[in-house]
Amino acid sequence: MKKYIIICILLFVSIGASAQKFAYVDTEYILKHLPDYKSSLNQLNVLSQQWQKQVDNNFVEIDKMYKAYQADQVLLTDEMRKRRENEIIEKEKQAKEFQRKVFGPEGDLFQARTKLLNPIQESVTKAVAEIAKAKMLDFIFDKSSEATMMIYASTGYDVSNDVIKKLGYKPDSAIK
Repeated sequence: MKKYIIICILLFVSIGASAQKFAYVDTEYILKHLPDYKSSLNQLNVLSQQWQKQVDNNFVEIDKMYKAYQADQVLLTDEMRKRRENEIIEKEKQAKEFQRKVFGPEGDLFQARTKLLNPIQESVTKAVAEIAKAKMLDFIFDKSSEATMMIYASTGYDVSNDVIKKLGYKPDSAIK
């Protein structure tokens, strides 16, 4: 009897699953074939190398200042020592601030990456959506990412508003 129930459940699940059409893409593979993407990556690499060179030069200069200070330390008065220490500390703060400004989470490199790559990624996403609609696919997943990521889903399968209603809130119809 239990086997019969399990077989029936599996049959119903498989019938329901067959009604939905799935596909996948490899965005990494797609992007590698786009000349604009390659060009943008090269531009980002050049920018990154230039900025990294500036950061390295700043820290080399700080290191030279510190070594010169250590060599001269015994000859300096207390006032001169404090002034040189403050100069080194200030220079180090400036170098770290520059490094944060360029390579930080909202830094110049992040902004350049966003400016150069977002239009390309948006065009890929738009193409995927058009293909999904043309082939009447319900879901398209990206196989190139570590975690499976859905890049397209038919709006008929979005139950977000149902969940909001179930929780006792009114969904904002302008959003969806």
